[in-house]
Amino acid sequence: MQISIDYRPAQAMATVALAPGESIVAESGAMVGMSTNVDMSTQSGGMMSGLKRMLGGETFFRNTFTARGAPGEVLLAHSLCGDMIALDLVPEGYLVQSSSFIACTPNVNIETKVGGFRTFFAGEGMFVLRASAPDPGQLLLGAFGGIQQLDCDGSLVIDTGHLVAWDAALSFTVGKSARGLIASFLSGEGLVCHFTGQGRIWIQTRHPSEYGRTLGALLPPRSG
Repeated sequence: MQISIDYRPAQAMATVALAPGESIVAESGAMVGMSTNVDMSTQSGGMMSGLKRMLGGETFFRNTFTARGAPGEVLLAHSLCGDMIALDLVPEGYLVQSSSFIACTPNVNIETKVGGFRTFFAGEGMFVLRASAPDPGQLLLGAFGGIQQLDCDGSLVIDTGHLVAWDAALSFTVGKSARGLIASFLSGEGLVCHFTGQGRIWIQTRHPSEYGRTLGALLPPRSG
């Protein structure tokens, strides 16, 4: 399997080249197009995992695309304007902001991880995903805006709305951006994630919720 990403960084789209019999598992709605010899099947993760995924900003279903009899291609895109990145799985795996997941190879196990009840009030989703695999695999992620890799060597603080993914080997806690509720509110920032350890963090340059609020304020009021 080969994944190539075009139209970066603002309008990224991934082309997944499949050998005969190879598959890619994608979030529902991510498919832009596919070869005529590619079969698509739909699965859910069960009632409870599906419910958790919906609460975390994901859809209930995922689609598996398989090339039959010949090589095939699948075109995939994120729901928001921005960049995409393909990550090779590492032994420790990754933690992923639920709305950033686009696709993965079939051997990648995607589990819902509770991120702490306080993240619910940040509007960023109550859940993050843990991606791991017993052998080499790939993970395709999307972002709102550009994607930048940061290296954490000791400690780092990131706004939760800008997180895409991070190495699962990193420890993290979610807290206020400033001391005290009033100071946090006046700062204009939401909750932040405090990372400790050594590892990589991928961030998105734009904040979906802040963008929505800014755009909404410019729209004319609804009549009636």
